[in-house]
Amino acid sequence: MQWTIDAAHSAVDFSVRHMMISTVRGSFAKFSGTVNIDEADPTRSSVDVQIDAASIDTRDAQRDGHLRGPDFFDVEKYPTLTFKSKRVERHGESHAKITGDLTIRDVTREVVLDTEYNGQAKSPWGTTSAGFEAQTKINRKDWGLTHNAVLETGGVLVGDEIKIAIQVEVVKHPEEAEKLAAEQTAAL
Repeated sequence: MQWTIDAAHSAVDFSVRHMMISTVRGSFAKFSGTVNIDEADPTRSSVDVQIDAASIDTRDAQRDGHLRGPDFFDVEKYPTLTFKSKRVERHGESHAKITGDLTIRDVTREVVLDTEYNGQAKSPWGTTSAGFEAQTKINRKDWGLTHNAVLETGGVLVGDEIKIAIQVEVVKHPEEAEKLAAEQTAAL
């Protein structure tokens, strides 16, 4: 069953060390995607997400402009970051590891998202939503994001490790559920 990411109730956040003494946090404001959930066998589920690289927001316009430029995301040339799952491994009733390909710029590398399923709820508007949280850590240099500056104190301006935290609400519309039920009934 295909579910659509509800961006208004979801977030793609990240954090990175700054000057080796503090942490800068940011997010991507624009993203979309689908989650195919196989409720009978969650290991057969899949995720496909597209993130608008230019929507990066670290609450500092100058820094965001630099991140959009050729030293980092080069959004003119590579406007989208993508994640496409390859496999899902269950770890208990509400936890899973989702392994997939993360593409940043022109580099694709495998990452593992430690994921928690938060359950489902029906809205007053007739839709059903499901919630998930996921996190991972990546080394930005693995995707060619190598720009940095050495500090007088011997450290560097930007840390290599990026922590990624994702909160996703996905929506299944009633007409999709009705269509699936009709197809299953017809198959009997």
